[in-house]
Amino acid sequence: MDDLENELGPKDRGFHCDSDFSDDSTNTEKKPKLPLASPLNVETPHETGFHRSTRVCLEHISEAMLHHRWQEAAEYMACYPQVLEDTYPTSAQQQTETLWRIGTEILHHLPNSTLANYNILYERMKHSGVRHYLMISLEHAFHLMLQGHIVEAKQQLAAAESWRYGKESAAQHQKVKLIQAYRSLLNYVNWCDRTSRHSKFLDSNDNQAVHNHFRQASVNLREILKNPGVWDPFILSYVEMLEFYEAHDEALNALNNYAYDSDFPPNPNAHVYLYQYLKRHKAPEKKLMKVLKVLHALVPSHELMLEYSSILLRSEKHNAAHKALGVILDMLDFDCWKRNLDVWEPLKNIIQQLQTTADWEGVVVENMAQRKDWWPALHFTSFHASQDSEENPELFKVKSSLTEVLFPDCTLNYTTEQRTNKDFRKL
Repeated sequence: MDDLENELGPKDRGFHCDSDFSDDSTNTEKKPKLPLASPLNVETPHETGFHRSTRVCLEHISEAMLHHRWQEAAEYMACYPQVLEDTYPTSAQQQTETLWRIGTEILHHLPNSTLANYNILYERMKHSGVRHYLMISLEHAFHLMLQGHIVEAKQQLAAAESWRYGKESAAQHQKVKLIQAYRSLLNYVNWCDRTSRHSKFLDSNDNQAVHNHFRQASVNLREILKNPGVWDPFILSYVEMLEFYEAHDEALNALNNYAYDSDFPPNPNAHVYLYQYLKRHKAPEKKLMKVLKVLHALVPSHELMLEYSSILLRSEKHNAAHKALGVILDMLDFDCWKRNLDVWEPLKNIIQQLQTTADWEGVVVENMAQRKDWWPALHFTSFHASQDSEENPELFKVKSSLTEVLFPDCTLNYTTEQRTNKDFRKL
């Protein structure tokens, strides 16, 4: 028992320093390394009976939610909205957000929740705190979309887009843009639904309805995409509609701007979308390499790097194999590819192609110079050998054939009792 107490740390012996003998430098309390979350509601020196009752109610709600007693939390929640009657203006917005967040969380976990319950909560919260009006409206629209009520969701977004409330309107300009973007996305959903149902036979009325959805969605999306940001689902929707109407120049221009505009944040997906579009439309491999070169700089472990290395090998550049070697080695720097035969086999093929040149050993040594200290532990231990030989013998064979090429001056532990064929060392 004494050993256990000593292990846990010194006990408080009960000595307390008086104010005359206290020393702040030695009696300071150790602060936690991680920040602690602020309590939702704390007791104040001048707490009224009203504040005390709402605080205790919130504590009961939090305790019930913590232990997943959702029905109990809902019963307490029925009483808690009285907090909105608080006359202190500074607490009104905070209490509204608390009600919104906790209320929706409880509804999500109650098995008997209905759409009407959500609608009542969202409508009450929207009109209780104007600062959160737009985001509550957006979340309300998301819930309606998940339930398949597209028309109602679009109505919610249209109402939010036209919402105005003094200075709050100007302060929430960016949120209005987000509302507009999702309303345009719903127009795109309607356009998809119309085109899929009437893809073969479109009369004049259907054709006009489809075109109206396209026009509403495309005009707004084009404006939204002028604002710097990450707009992945919106750019894809916009490009799909433009492709449908064979507006290829406009689609390519939008993808180029999204990928290369310096005002936009770096976004690997933007280059993936551009590459996929160019590939679909049979663009020259020179253009494809240009896009993949940027993607390689952003995400060297991306799966498209396999295609990049293949395109490099097919090109007529004199150092194409050198670049392809670097691309594949960069992929293998990441743990996600370490046991993937589809990456190790191209590495073996690239080195075989390099061996037809005079300076191939220098190229390999140059690429492996910064890897020789940590690659053996990542790829070539006896544990890796045992695992590969048992689970993927073909991978074991390929990696074994590369050991002396990649590490000519090192003795690796990538061996097993099953490895007796010395020909594995030869490419």
